[in-house]
Amino acid sequence: MENQPFYTVAVIGAGPAGLYAAQELVRNGVRVVLFNRDIKPGGLAEYGVYPEKLKLKVGFRAAFSQILDSVQIEYYGNVLVGRDGDLTLEEIRSMGFQAVLVTVGAQGTKWLGLQGESLKGVYHAKDVVYHYNKLPPFSQRDYALGRRIVIVGVGNVMMDIARYSITILKADQVTAVARRGPGEIKFDKAELDAVSYNVDLDAMKVEINRLLPSIGGLSDNPEKPLSLIEAALPKAIKNDSQTRFSFRFLLSPVRILGDENDNVVGVEFEENRLVKEGDDIKAVGTGHKTKLDADSVVFAIGDSVDEKLGLPVRSPEFVKNPEPRYPMDENSYEVFDPVSGVPLQDVFLAGWARRASTGLVGITRRDGINGARALLKYLETLGEDKRTVSIDAIHDRLAQTGKPVVTKPDLVCLQTVEKDMAAKLGAADFKFASHEEMLQAIGHCRAGVRFDQPDLLGRLL
Repeated sequence: MENQPFYTVAVIGAGPAGLYAAQELVRNGVRVVLFNRDIKPGGLAEYGVYPEKLKLKVGFRAAFSQILDSVQIEYYGNVLVGRDGDLTLEEIRSMGFQAVLVTVGAQGTKWLGLQGESLKGVYHAKDVVYHYNKLPPFSQRDYALGRRIVIVGVGNVMMDIARYSITILKADQVTAVARRGPGEIKFDKAELDAVSYNVDLDAMKVEINRLLPSIGGLSDNPEKPLSLIEAALPKAIKNDSQTRFSFRFLLSPVRILGDENDNVVGVEFEENRLVKEGDDIKAVGTGHKTKLDADSVVFAIGDSVDEKLGLPVRSPEFVKNPEPRYPMDENSYEVFDPVSGVPLQDVFLAGWARRASTGLVGITRRDGINGARALLKYLETLGEDKRTVSIDAIHDRLAQTGKPVVTKPDLVCLQTVEKDMAAKLGAADFKFASHEEMLQAIGHCRAGVRFDQPDLLGRLL
């Protein structure tokens, strides 16, 4: 955008989509103000990637730090945007920004509305992932999965939950359940190394043989999961866990069973069969029921957006303009109000906020860049827009919340302290598990306290 005015855009959410969008905006001469719910940036890359994939995380952290180094980016962490938050979306829109890009991810949880979902031991996969990745406040909650764990879903998130259950919790039995046939599994071959050692191959062969007569040619490659696991076995990571990891297919959960103390004891499923309807293959219930014993049930069935943000929602996503003014790759990045029938002129979406639970970091990066480019096309229509954003006014407004607001120098402090902690513990990585600990570490940094003092590090541990 040559010779453009010095526009200022608010980006809400500092995960991969928001950060790479900010980078794209800055490259085009736009000043960016980032508002982030969490203290740290990174989102999915920091709190969604399995902890042992440290090299990947370190690479993301370095890339994100480089983006935030830009003098054209302001960062405000520990700031919740929404109806019950520190700032409302409408308030941000009134601050003088030429446009707003929403990249908050899919922070809502998707449920099936089954009897027993409120029992103790029923969890959403995202919450468990946040827990073991030490994202407050999930890191401070107790997720008692027990010895027999049923995971509903067969995607990559299921594999992460299975890995955690097998290698960390060392559960007795982990069972992944799919509504459709074995040919429709969604996990990647790369995810198998950490769990294939514990797969009950005999049980999987029995399960596939059970299904073959009924699915016939309707399931694409019904032996796909067995072939993937057998191919992964030579690279299987051996461990001391005795967990039996198995798969069940063509089962839909109908209710969760509990005891007199409201603890999960099992899940009832309806058996499905595959039928062809036109060009589609669908799983339909047969009426026959079966039960799996369980101490916990984890739903790995995708996420939904947070309705409290203040944008129109058509579950599980925010409503997008069906006839986009600035399409990118034939996709709409524009928020649409279905009541008035018109788009919100200055509000755009990207990442999982645009399309919930779609793709991992690489996909959200591309989507963030596309969202920024759609927004840039909108800015081109504004001409010499005279609105200005006062950073001092934003500081004053955030001070009224009474909460500590985290800025870029604070992030550098926190990173320094956590590296010192890792060195003291002889660990490859260290993360504080609560907001209070992170803010305390930042406070010491602001006060000029040296972090190599053993007594200080001891108090922070």
